Amino acid sequence: MKNNDIRSREELRALIQKAVRDNDSEGFQAAFDEMLQRVGLDVQQEYEARMDELQQELDARILAARGVHQLTSEERGYYQKLGEAMKAADPRQAVTGMDAVLPKTVINSVFEELQTAHPLLSRINFRATGGAVELIVNTNGYEEAAWGDLCDDIVKELTTGFKKVNTMLLKLSAFLPVCKAMLDLGPEWLDNYVRQVLYEALSNGMEAGIVTGDGNKKPVGMTRQVGDNVVVTGGAYPEKAAVKVTDLNPSTVGNLISIMAADPNGKARRVRDVIMLVNPQDYYQKVMPATTMQAPDGTYRNDVMPYPMDIIQTASLPRGKAVMGIAYRYLAMAGTSPDGRIEYSDHYHFLEDERVYLIKAYANGMPLDNNAFLVLDISGLQPAVWKVTQVTAATASNDATLSALSIGSLALTPTFAAATLAYTATTTNATNTITAVPADAGAEIEILVNNAKIDNGSSATWQTGSNTVKVNVTAADGTTKKTYTVTVTKS
Repeated sequence: MKNNDIRSREELRALIQKAVRDNDSEGFQAAFDEMLQRVGLDVQQEYEARMDELQQELDARILAARGVHQLTSEERGYYQKLGEAMKAADPRQAVTGMDAVLPKTVINSVFEELQTAHPLLSRINFRATGGAVELIVNTNGYEEAAWGDLCDDIVKELTTGFKKVNTMLLKLSAFLPVCKAMLDLGPEWLDNYVRQVLYEALSNGMEAGIVTGDGNKKPVGMTRQVGDNVVVTGGAYPEKAAVKVTDLNPSTVGNLISIMAADPNGKARRVRDVIMLVNPQDYYQKVMPATTMQAPDGTYRNDVMPYPMDIIQTASLPRGKAVMGIAYRYLAMAGTSPDGRIEYSDHYHFLEDERVYLIKAYANGMPLDNNAFLVLDISGLQPAVWKVTQVTAATASNDATLSALSIGSLALTPTFAAATLAYTATTTNATNTITAVPADAGAEIEILVNNAKIDNGSSATWQTGSNTVKVNVTAADGTTKKTYTVTVTKS
């Protein structure tokens, strides 16, 4: 008998109870026999479901071990519906009529990859947001609190260093060509494809805007002026003037970083998370020769800078230009489309068996202050060269005096003075520690107790009666010498 032909357990329980009430033995037996079949079929169905679950779990583990991203039930359901819609005879109608939207977990995983894998986006202040954003940001690089008694009133307001930043996310559109054969690979591979397209659309589109965007329906780039007094014309922010740089010596880099070490209000701030962006060709022709040094073992060290920073190559910059700045002082935001849908598109058809869809993402960004990023003109940047400077050695010191002399807690008579060479002391101790400190660090010290040498800072053992301590000091010039003598009497 098939599963659907047998009544449910609730129905059979009612029949068994009725047969008992009616004293109907035949009816009881028939209902009980059907109950046994019901239980057997339920157990078999549960076993098969469990085996399917174990098989899926095993498959998932194997795929995960092979690097295939595992989908949530919501993600799997979405891609199954998307695949079916894309296979339809009328994909426009099928995709438009889908009752499922791109799960947030897919977008979040793309954002996480952007924050870890992309060289530039992994360094800046990158945030996943919604469609409209109002943020409160600190405009000052440094704030100083005021000291006072525990119960004093607040003596300084710090809120002047904060302001609200209103921003709308701008649309990034990318085409998603999907061939029919790809749909047969299953939800995992369709998901992998969509994620990679989203990653490329966001990373490439955002990088161009973050570096050089003019703010007119684009992010405000690092190469643009920002601030309360900046005049925005037609939605576009003015470009920064480039600072001419011919070398990357410590003095040059230090001068550049000193500009970033002050916020637009003139307050000092610690400069960290410094990046330098360069065109790939300029990196190999200009920056690499200027930052490559040969080590004593004959090997080379690349990207050697006098201050810690990461050099990042980006095609967004034109030849001859570079950007140096504080990475975390650039705020970038990204979000999904309001409805999270993939739309059918007629814009391009690459192959007969390939259908093209439109996938949208939303992003924006801006520098948090004008001093955080500098535009450099590196067209004249010169290779690093070894510089040999002849330095006259300093004259060795002839200072052979001590700045301090102590023998445990014993009182020296007279009180120690650098120019006094003879002292006396009394003790009842068996031992005391002798410590002599030279006035000049280059001087050498030798300590003798009853003509036996001991280490400076170690204990001397006294004999009853008179003991002689000599501290011989030889100046750094090797010729000037002084001897301090202490007569220690042990009673």
